[in-house]
Amino acid sequence: MRIIVDGDWTAEVTSGPLDISPRLDFRDFLVRVAPYANVEERGRFLLDTFGSQPWLWDTPDELGFDRASRELVGAEFQIAYEGADAEDSARVPLTPAVRPGGLRADEARDFHLEVTTELCRAPGDTVLTCLRDLDVLDEPLDARIGIAPDVALLVQHDTVVGWSLTDPARHLTTGFAAPDPTPPTPATRLLFTACLDLVTAPLLYEVKDRNAAALTRLRKVHRALHDQREDRHRTDALLSLIGDLMEDYGSP
Repeated sequence: MRIIVDGDWTAEVTSGPLDISPRLDFRDFLVRVAPYANVEERGRFLLDTFGSQPWLWDTPDELGFDRASRELVGAEFQIAYEGADAEDSARVPLTPAVRPGGLRADEARDFHLEVTTELCRAPGDTVLTCLRDLDVLDEPLDARIGIAPDVALLVQHDTVVGWSLTDPARHLTTGFAAPDPTPPTPATRLLFTACLDLVTAPLLYEVKDRNAAALTRLRKVHRALHDQREDRHRTDALLSLIGDLMEDYGSP
């Protein structure tokens, strides 16, 4: 199939998805599916590819394509801070199933992939779905293209309208570090949900307004993150952002 990514910019779905595990950088609140492991390698990657890339103060979602083959070779997606309510999140369609596949650009030129605006959370945060807007939920999806393990592009009317990450707690990390290869503990999964509550709307706004109840929740989660002894790589990833909130709003 052929999909529209931005306006008249199109790509063909291929049979070769990326063999790169995603990294959920919790502090920067984004998902990386890319071969680079530091800032310098990222800079070289951006120079060597074309696609949707940052420019000055413009920070779109990123899809990078090899200049010679025009094949997708990396991606970065920003997680939406605006959390959809439970009723809207429950409307996220379960079909069609994810079809693994890569992308080949129809032509080698840059485009702009606007960031999503709505975050839909499955029960237990087993799947995070970021959508262009909630109008997407009014009609069925055409396809879910699994461009990498646990990462899929959502397609409606032949156009990319969002993306999803399955089992996000497994992929928790900070910066460019690889996630812990062992599964997250049940306690980490619960803390992940508690942290997501705090860093997304509407609770995030209550924290910034210094609402007493919200700050109590923030301090409780912050203490739980410090006290957990197991799964420290993921716990420290969560603490990196929650610690910033504590410093800005949680201290007496």
